[in-house]
Amino acid sequence: MSSLSPFSVVILAAGQGTRMRSDTHKVLHPIAGRPMLEHLLDTVDRLGAERRVVVVGKGREQVEKALKHHDALIAVQEDQMGTGHAVQQAEGALAGFDGTVIVLYGDTPFVAPETLDAMRDRLEAEDRPGIVVLASCPPDPGAYGRVILGDKDRIARMVEFRDANPAERAVRLCNSGMMAVRSADLFRWLGKVGNANAAGEYYLPDIVMVAAEEGRFAVAVETDAWQTAGVNSRRELAALEHEWQQRRRAQALDEGATLIDPESVWFSFDTRLGRDVTIEPHVVFGPGVMVADRAMIHAFSHIEGAIIGEDAEVGPFARLRPGAVLEGKAKVGNFVELKKARLGVGAKANHLTYLGDADVGAGANIGAGTITCNYDGFFKYRTQIGDGAFVGSNSSLVAPVSVGAGAIVGAGSVVTRDVEADALGVTRADQKSLGGWAARFRERQQAKKAK
Repeated sequence: MSSLSPFSVVILAAGQGTRMRSDTHKVLHPIAGRPMLEHLLDTVDRLGAERRVVVVGKGREQVEKALKHHDALIAVQEDQMGTGHAVQQAEGALAGFDGTVIVLYGDTPFVAPETLDAMRDRLEAEDRPGIVVLASCPPDPGAYGRVILGDKDRIARMVEFRDANPAERAVRLCNSGMMAVRSADLFRWLGKVGNANAAGEYYLPDIVMVAAEEGRFAVAVETDAWQTAGVNSRRELAALEHEWQQRRRAQALDEGATLIDPESVWFSFDTRLGRDVTIEPHVVFGPGVMVADRAMIHAFSHIEGAIIGEDAEVGPFARLRPGAVLEGKAKVGNFVELKKARLGVGAKANHLTYLGDADVGAGANIGAGTITCNYDGFFKYRTQIGDGAFVGSNSSLVAPVSVGAGAIVGAGSVVTRDVEADALGVTRADQKSLGGWAARFRERQQAKKAK
């Protein structure tokens, strides 16, 4: 594909998305923990697009804010007058560009890089088609525009569903709206598109007919339906999330992970799993998780922004928040939460523990009910626990504080000062026993209750 001409993309994101019933712009709704628009931009970036033009309209402020960290140009469609009109707004941003333009949609995030390359390749084939249209056969063609083929992959005509006759509606090959066209042709043909249709809009697919009037032809490249699936409602968003998760689960299994109940495991767009990882049911991965070889993730764990080392063990019912690191053979058990905390090799926190802003040394043991008190209402502070230290159950470590290597903290202690290496740190009031007090207390209370 290296011999292909340079290409740029125009991403349409000007639609109002009223069926989403949301204050969030449609293309910014996430799938697998990432906005749809960013999924698409990642694909484009991987292919090396020369320019990326995003056409915005209503809600443009949200989209422009989301694009601040991307190398993208903005074009504005003030009035919603159809897809053809929207693409025209990108002409200024593409001034001086002489190559292939691929038109994409911000709410259709999962077109594959290989598919876009196939479109570019077909546009530059020896027979030199004028337009390449991406098409698919979805299980329910619904109201998609139809692609009517002539000889081989050549398009005889394309028609919007609302303008199609019964025979045309019976065709299953549907227009995705995505297409590849040479820049010089694209904007010349768009200038000739009219709006004599049921909606009174300027349709991008109509350039196929305009090109035909010049003796140029269009072809269709067919791909899987999931690559052309778009989102116009919450139901469609959920369906696309489900489709993405199904494919990601299959990938995890194919790459050597064990999913006990695949349907109940939810991945993020960037989850990375090593070989022989085992994941039990009802595990959720948020963004930024790396799991090394042979790690075990028990049921009902939620993991985000965490690194889990080789042979480490998590859960059940554990929560790892951003900045959590488990080194090799470390273990966190049931109802343990970590945030910006590192457990060294073989360190353990087996039960009912919160470790925030903490470094726990290799082989250390954190008893049940232990917490690091890392926040004073204004600032966060760190706790340091040395190699081989033992922190007894129900202890509170008030940061900033350190427990030295090999030290022991007695159960129930509130540690406010450093404990030196190999020392015993204990803060506990002397236990007292008052004979007969409990019996006298019950008698008094029973008498009160009887009145």
